[in-house]
Amino acid sequence: MSSAFGPSTLLFAIPEHKTPLPGGKRESQSDVFALVRHTTGLATYTIEGKVDEPFGPAVAEWLVDASPGKLERLRHLCDLLGIAECPGDVHYQLLHRTASAIIEAERFDARFAGMIVHSFSPVGRWREAFDRFVSLMGGEPGADLPSVHELPNGKSLMLAWATGSQDFRTR
Repeated sequence: MSSAFGPSTLLFAIPEHKTPLPGGKRESQSDVFALVRHTTGLATYTIEGKVDEPFGPAVAEWLVDASPGKLERLRHLCDLLGIAECPGDVHYQLLHRTASAIIEAERFDARFAGMIVHSFSPVGRWREAFDRFVSLMGGEPGADLPSVHELPNGKSLMLAWATGSQDFRTR
C-alpha cells in the first residue's frame, strides 16, 4: 500500500464486509475491508484471502443463462473499472471484489481504492488468474510491486498480490 500511495495508517478494518452491487440481491463480501489514511489521501481496500481455492467462475461461465440482472451487474462493474468489453476468461470474483473497493471509495469520499489478494498458497496458486486481470486493467502481470491505474471516475486504483507467511498455515 505504501509503495503505491505513500506512508499509511490503518483507520479501521472489518472482516467479512459486504458491499451492495446493482443487478441482484447478493453483495460482494470481502474477507477484509480496510479504510486507510495515506499522507496523500484516504483509501479503501478490499482484501481477498486465498490458499488453494480458485477465484470462482470466469465471466463466460458466470454468464451462462444470464438474467437481465446479471447483465446489468456486469455492465456496471465494467463501467466502474473502465473496461469496454469484459473477456470471458477473467474471473468474476476479481471484477466484483475490485469494484467493491471503488464503490466504498465513493462512499467514504476516498481518493484511492485498492484490491489486494493475500495468498497463503506455497506455490502462488491462481496467480495467473490475478495476473490476467492486472493485464486487462493495463498493468504489468507478474510484477512484485502494486499496479496503479487511473479510473473513469478520476480515482486511482491499486491492484496487488501479497504472499503470506507459510507459518500461519501450520498454527
